Amino acid sequence: MSSESLRIVWIYPDLLSTYGDRGNALILARRARQRGMPVEVLEVRSDERLPATADIYLVGGGEDGPQALGAQRLLADGGLHRAVAQGSVVFGVCAGYQLLGTSFFAKGVQCRGLELLDLYSDRGESRAVGELAGEIDPRLGLPPLTGFENHGGRTHLGPEVSPLARVTAGVGNDSATEGAWRGKLLGTYSHGPALARNPALADLLLRWATGAHQLPPLDDTWSDRLRNERRSAVAAARA
Repeated sequence: MSSESLRIVWIYPDLLSTYGDRGNALILARRARQRGMPVEVLEVRSDERLPATADIYLVGGGEDGPQALGAQRLLADGGLHRAVAQGSVVFGVCAGYQLLGTSFFAKGVQCRGLELLDLYSDRGESRAVGELAGEIDPRLGLPPLTGFENHGGRTHLGPEVSPLARVTAGVGNDSATEGAWRGKLLGTYSHGPALARNPALADLLLRWATGAHQLPPLDDTWSDRLRNERRSAVAAARA
């Protein structure tokens, strides 16, 4: 960790904060504190400098205009690039995922991304709305992904990144793959919020941030019940 406390930065909540993505910061902080870790959560607005010494950076979803503005300000700030160079964890959701790539479209205009992940996004023929599920890359050692998606983009992966999951329900990147990851950077179209729906994914980010190979187990009865309910609903809808 970068200091005695685990530092979690929620990037630009005034621009990128749709579909309950603030819950990702809450889940990470709670799961860390339940294990006795001291935690500091920083909410950095778009008119503030981004600290380059935190452990985990979260970028949420947003509409086209805020997404484009957020990318411009992050490029001008440079703090996230410095943090990545120092080994920090980055987790992007939906618009936050797209802007980690080389380019994306906002209001019909192609916008420059942060170029932190080898991917680009364009517009799909239809909007992807509904339950999203997939089998996660086995190298990550996680249970199946579950979430909710609402986006008009399609994301195309380059050779320097791996898909987070293979789609079993929904669209994700392109109806075949969902999300992407490289090193300690990971993006997904999954809302829900993603880390409430996928606590094992939250623990993966915590392990990356702390360098721990394992974390003490927690009682995930409630989250397991939610996951099972949603996975059963998806299976019933496909039957």
